[in-house]
Amino acid sequence: MKEKILRKVFLGFIHLHILFHASKEPIYGTWMKEELESHGYTISYGTLYPILHNLEKSGLLESEEQIIDGKVRKYYRATKDGIEVCELGKERAKELFREVSE
Repeated sequence: MKEKILRKVFLGFIHLHILFHASKEPIYGTWMKEELESHGYTISYGTLYPILHNLEKSGLLESEEQIIDGKVRKYYRATKDGIEVCELGKERAKELFREVSE
């Protein structure tokens, strides 16, 4: 049970992390996986890509395909709504961190 709760918490952090980077510059799956892993999150492509697709379906990300070295790479960037959600999420995370770190 404890692991399930922690997973839900970390998935929320991952969503916010994706929106943060996608609001700064276009991102793609492999880069985002490596970025998350550099912060200690272990995530499979089978978890990451559905998150990216759901954020896009929700209107928080938009994508563009580009050919890189003969392969199609999908780049994601935050929409206006995605940026707004990211900013609100950052404010709430800061508030929560202040409270729980006292």
